[in-house]
Amino acid sequence: MTEVPELLAASAAVENDFGQRPAGALKIYDAGPFSFETGGHLPQVRLAYETWGELNQAGDNAVLVAHALTGDTHVASSPADPSPGWWEPLLGPGRPIDTSRWFVIAPAMVGGCYGSTGPASADPQGIPWGSRFPFVTIRDSVQLEKRLLDHLGVTRLHAVVGGSMGGARALEWAVSWPEFVRGAGIFACGAASTAEQIAFLQAQLLAIRNDPHYAGGDYYGGPRPEAGLGLARRIAHITYRAEPELQQRFGRERQGAEDPFGALSLGAGRGRYQVESYLDHQAGKLVGRFDPNAYVALAEALASHDVGRGRGGVGPALGRVRARMFLAAVDTDRLYFPEQSQQIAEWVPGDVPVHMITSPIGHDGFLTSAEQLGDRMRAELCL
Repeated sequence: MTEVPELLAASAAVENDFGQRPAGALKIYDAGPFSFETGGHLPQVRLAYETWGELNQAGDNAVLVAHALTGDTHVASSPADPSPGWWEPLLGPGRPIDTSRWFVIAPAMVGGCYGSTGPASADPQGIPWGSRFPFVTIRDSVQLEKRLLDHLGVTRLHAVVGGSMGGARALEWAVSWPEFVRGAGIFACGAASTAEQIAFLQAQLLAIRNDPHYAGGDYYGGPRPEAGLGLARRIAHITYRAEPELQQRFGRERQGAEDPFGALSLGAGRGRYQVESYLDHQAGKLVGRFDPNAYVALAEALASHDVGRGRGGVGPALGRVRARMFLAAVDTDRLYFPEQSQQIAEWVPGDVPVHMITSPIGHDGFLTSAEQLGDRMRAELCL
């Protein structure tokens, strides 16, 4: 198993069409063959990751940060990539996750399209895996990330932190490796995906799979199912935001000179409301940077999230946790209700409070306003 300091070669993977970072920013670990939880197998898996800070001699000052569904490895700026990251206020010298003290690792989840092996990656014959790519679970991702940490010489994980799907990964870490994980920060996530969350995910998955260009997942070399991916993003983004925020920002205003009442018939089309233009913009951004199959793989993984599976249920599973827990919710979240964080608090050992992020925007508040809890997270996770 070797670490490759550059991006994957084009002959080895197609996924970097979607996830390129400046040379030197992204590191690649060859994790070897891997058998997935549901029975699938890959002869070779690569994990892409970024790091900040230095690992100490004891190997016990590591902090792992896990990205959300369409996130990537770029949590914060670095000399190799000075562009702002998605959790910039939380990570860096003197920040709550202080990179002058901690060795921070941010891996890209297997199944995605930001450098780690995913459906767009080439098989041994050089053909993208496409529809043959194995079903991935959150637990699979944690098992592979443990291989990465072992390879890097991490002897104990000081903390693992993530929000949304990243929170699911962080929680799975705390349950799967209770003696290895000292602390876990779980933002805007529950112990298992709920029926409503699965319902939202199903609508997103069907939007992609029903696109005429999807071709059962084997569309590489032909037109991409961009319309389906864009629709999936629109559905998802509505759940990421709160109704009062959308109403305050857009209301019923028309988009520029467009007239929502300007059509003579249903087939003639009409102008857009501002909120429709906003969703179109969000869809276009994702279509330009993400592989539809990767979206399917990671959405299925999130739907499968259940720390109690095969462990006697959620209660016994969370009873295994030995890590210091930092739980956070967003007060306006309508995708992961704060009550789900409270349920985790009730099942893990000890008296664990749920901290609240105050934000008008909903679920995405864990990304935009997490610094509200920076000092408390530093104190409770001993950062």
